[in-house]
Amino acid sequence: MALHEELFIRNMHSRTNIGVRLDYYMRLVQKTILNHTDPVTSLFTSPLPGFTDHAWVRDNVYAVHAVWGLALAYKKNADFDEDRAKCHELEQTCVKVMRSLLQCFMRQSHKVEAFKKTQLPKDALHAKYSARNWNTVVGDNEWGHLQIDAISLYLLSLAQMTASGMQIIFTLDEVAFVQNLVFYIEHAYRIPDYGIWERGDKTNHGVTELNASSIGMAKAALQALNDLDLFGAYGSPNSVIHVMIDEIQQCQAVLKSLLPRESYSKETDAALLSIISYPAFALEDCTQISTTRATIMNKLQGRYGCRRFLRDGYKTPREDPNRLYYEPHELQQFENIECEWPLFFCYFILDGFFSNNKSQVQYYRERLEEIVITSENGLKLVPELYAVPSNLVDEEIACPHSQTRVAAGSIPFLWAQSLYVLTCLIEEGFIQAAELDPLNRRLSTEKRPDTVVQVVVLAEDEEMKEKLAAQGIEVELLKNVEPFIVQPAHVLGRLFSQLGRSTKMKLSGRMSTDVGLLSTSKMYNVQDRILVFTPQFLDWQRFYLTHDVNILIDTMKAELFYVKTSWNVPGRPLVVMVFSNVMISNVSDDSKKVPLGMIGALKKMKSGYISGTRTILGKISDFVTTSCIIKLHYLTDDESNIDPKVSELLKSVLCSRRTESGGILRRSNKVKHSIGLQGEERSRKYSFVRGISQRHKSIMLDPSEVALMRDRRDSFVSSSSTGRKSSTNTDEEATPCSSPPVPLLSPTSPLLLRTSASGNRLNLLDNANNKYGTKDLNEVDCKDLVEMLLDTEILEEQADIVQYLWLKQGSNWDTKLGGRAEVTVRKLVEELYQKACHQRLWWLVRHTAGLLNKVTESLTNAVTDLLVRQKQITVGMPSIHEEPISCPLPPLELLKVIRAALVEDECGIMLTQEILIYLGMFIRTEPHLFTEMLRLRVGLIIQIMITELARGLHCSGEEAATNVTNLSPYELKTLLHHILSGKEFADRDEENSEMITYTEKTKAERTGIMQLGKRMKDHKIVDVIKSKEEMNMDNNMDWLQWLRRRRIDGALNRVPPEFYSKIWLILRKCEGLLIGDQVLHQNLTQEMTTGEMKFALRVESVLNKIPDPEYRQLLVEALMVLTILAENQTNVVLGPGLVLVDQIVHKANEFFLSDQKEANGDAVMCCAKSNKDPCGGTNGVCRHFYDSAPSGRYGTITYMCRAVISIMPHLGEDIECAVS
Repeated sequence: MALHEELFIRNMHSRTNIGVRLDYYMRLVQKTILNHTDPVTSLFTSPLPGFTDHAWVRDNVYAVHAVWGLALAYKKNADFDEDRAKCHELEQTCVKVMRSLLQCFMRQSHKVEAFKKTQLPKDALHAKYSARNWNTVVGDNEWGHLQIDAISLYLLSLAQMTASGMQIIFTLDEVAFVQNLVFYIEHAYRIPDYGIWERGDKTNHGVTELNASSIGMAKAALQALNDLDLFGAYGSPNSVIHVMIDEIQQCQAVLKSLLPRESYSKETDAALLSIISYPAFALEDCTQISTTRATIMNKLQGRYGCRRFLRDGYKTPREDPNRLYYEPHELQQFENIECEWPLFFCYFILDGFFSNNKSQVQYYRERLEEIVITSENGLKLVPELYAVPSNLVDEEIACPHSQTRVAAGSIPFLWAQSLYVLTCLIEEGFIQAAELDPLNRRLSTEKRPDTVVQVVVLAEDEEMKEKLAAQGIEVELLKNVEPFIVQPAHVLGRLFSQLGRSTKMKLSGRMSTDVGLLSTSKMYNVQDRILVFTPQFLDWQRFYLTHDVNILIDTMKAELFYVKTSWNVPGRPLVVMVFSNVMISNVSDDSKKVPLGMIGALKKMKSGYISGTRTILGKISDFVTTSCIIKLHYLTDDESNIDPKVSELLKSVLCSRRTESGGILRRSNKVKHSIGLQGEERSRKYSFVRGISQRHKSIMLDPSEVALMRDRRDSFVSSSSTGRKSSTNTDEEATPCSSPPVPLLSPTSPLLLRTSASGNRLNLLDNANNKYGTKDLNEVDCKDLVEMLLDTEILEEQADIVQYLWLKQGSNWDTKLGGRAEVTVRKLVEELYQKACHQRLWWLVRHTAGLLNKVTESLTNAVTDLLVRQKQITVGMPSIHEEPISCPLPPLELLKVIRAALVEDECGIMLTQEILIYLGMFIRTEPHLFTEMLRLRVGLIIQIMITELARGLHCSGEEAATNVTNLSPYELKTLLHHILSGKEFADRDEENSEMITYTEKTKAERTGIMQLGKRMKDHKIVDVIKSKEEMNMDNNMDWLQWLRRRRIDGALNRVPPEFYSKIWLILRKCEGLLIGDQVLHQNLTQEMTTGEMKFALRVESVLNKIPDPEYRQLLVEALMVLTILAENQTNVVLGPGLVLVDQIVHKANEFFLSDQKEANGDAVMCCAKSNKDPCGGTNGVCRHFYDSAPSGRYGTITYMCRAVISIMPHLGEDIECAVS
């Protein structure tokens, strides 16, 4: 026989063997999966009794994956027409199932539209439908329908199947609907849902929670659909899906902060396997993938599969099948008897294939083959789960994983059966793992080249261009960038609002007009014109923060680094910045110079490197070939689908007319001022209202805080300066005003008709007589004060007069200034705000902004960034009133919450907004600053900032409170960062000059701290007269360090690592802990597991009842002593009865005072005296004890141990061994 004939016969045998094996899998799929489909809809029905007509979205999508995989195998290995026919049948089955699900969704298009607005569970798409007619099968409120992961899984599978060559979407109406499904899931990172197991909180009470598995699946779907043509090879720009990549990055950040936790009630979940590997591949960090996988293996894996999550009672012998929910205390009875699901061994095998881990594949394949069930006709069936028999429960609890379990639930379980078929097809070589991922999502962990950010700087006018050129920086004029069009970010938001709009289906498109930095870093092709957009942080009209050039520069550096680390699309990012004279006016004495900080930043960008980011500085035309260009074809189609206002906006944009309300800065016109001598009568009248604009004391500084700081500084001379003196120099000539061109409050000025950012009417202080006294407010004729407004251009005097008019007449009183009508007090305050912004008088900026109800969209983004990273937020002061912020809210709603906590405290309201914005910035760029912090109490943080300012600059508490409102936004942000980072900050006297010192700071941080100190000195914010002896005492204030540290940690709610899990161990060994008047009962350990976020929040809520931060930290130290004992002595019992934690602290204080008396220590001057003279320490604890180091012979921990032994004598030997 010839060699070629022999090879031909061998190949025939080989193909025959392949055909036989494929036919086996075809029979397996038909008998175990396809036989459950409805002949009309092709949807997979449920085998559960009573639910035979129900088709679950998630189960259907997973079931069709096996059909898709088998179709790929036949397409690859088909030798005969019969094989090709089977391939076609399988492909069309996939198409029909996916289209049936799409039809189910489209029948509820009204819910998609409603959910985009409300994001409420009642408006969610249903999670299951009728398998016979596509209709709904249960009511909106009768099932946990809000399951983001199910819709996301459908979209992800739609993208992968389309990329593999299948045609699933047929019409542009369907494309528009899919685009709206993208909007449906794009905010998954902030939408609590019922999750993959349809129960939300594991007690199954119908409480939604943020689930990592849902966020991960949504992220994967968004990435897969981005720029995907749903018509495949037959498509056009009309059929392309667009995704806001900033939303993808938000999902990524939240996912990173959650894992390996699944949610508040589940410390981990086997469902996470679906997002760390097939099908989602949602993570990019290999370390986090390994950590999550290992956590699931260690905590959930058993002989028969994995438990879904800890204390899962589903189908266990102790579960009552007649009840839909569990009582919290019942959860402990399911511990160690949770059912084990073979499904997750299939995930592990697929994960091994994709990660090329052969040992993992072999290990789980062997384990899986041991538990699959072989039917009578030789088919392998994967059961839903394995349960412990009811008669072996006690034995299993005593020795976990020791008893033989029995298969229960659906046999086969379609979801698991489908994944099992895929593992077999890959293992036998019929398909490669990569064929199930045509979009190459599995490569997300591959290291990408370092991103280079392209930067374009434009000057708004010729003057600004010349100033930059004088510093060696050549830029283009904004008006000379043709043929390119430069617009502010909000214009892009308006254009994107038309994406997915469909009048036929009554779909409005994208609801939010907010766009992030990643979206504005692309070029956009609209009707053959190239549009580029400036970032939102450069929009000076959005909020007063952009009037601070230093925070603008700082934000610019941070945002460039954010773009560099987050960019994950083809092409390089392009950041376009427009600089104007408004940015630099009144920043330096020489208005012709550009600030050094701005020049330094631009020169660094020109050099190619700034703050960790590689940059290229050039012109827009230089970057056309290297940038990411997106074609917005939907703006050129049928205009009936475009809102008329947006259509008019687009025409204006394309005609190169910049929108008037845009972020492109307007010119600043200098104004001549003539301040003449004022008569005696004017002075007498003005004296009644002098300083009234600064007489609003912030409730951020409560009386107890003032007293404590006074006591701490009792060796120094108190300042005689007033809050008014520290505000500004009234003898200076007013500086140029950016808007309007001529001051409203001068005799020749026109009216400034702009309203506040919120546009809401605000009548805050109409009843101000209660605060200032009826006599004072009635002694001056308001008409005379209005005439005085025409005579003065001193901004402080204008502020005092307008404030008085606001208090007495209300915001809507018409002053008839200059004989003109409709010159309301509100309009005057609005112009005061504009002038104060331009002159950088920050106390007045904040005060007028508060009166005008100013708020920024950045506030919502910042609060969302904090909440989704599992940080609780409260605003207000604990000693007065605190309001929690528990979910993301629109800006105006957030302002209402803040105002409810800080009634009539305008500066406090604006400071709270600023602090929240800065905290949001920090948690994005420096998440390590928030380690072991669960709750952010903004009121306490501001209080600590005041304390730090008083301590570092040697001033009283009242002065420090005033000084904080005078800090520029950048200085305030610098001070906050200093507190969060725990670095030292103090004012020292060296060679008779004050300066701010720093320790272990980066260059940027040092610059901020030094600038803060320089401004304090230059602007005379601190006016304290000190003798040489008092100055020398400042250098010996180290005894305050530990008190300071405890106050800061207490205010920040910072605790030691693994603190909450250790408290859980303490509760297992006692009846409960009494902290203050709050009790942590032992039954919490029955309701929650040791790593649950819910348990940590419960403990935190008890500690938050303690109003004094330093005392809170002593309680934390006392609890840590108990945790050391509980960890090291397994058989110890901390009982009987409740453990009184406060008693431990006070007993430790007694031991401390006793030792101080014997050693003649510092405390003998106060609390250790025979005739006790309390030093003012909170809760009856000596200040010197607060200021003791934790460790050492006289450390607080030593005294805590002695106190525990004294209170619980039977623990003496145990605690000595444990601590040693």
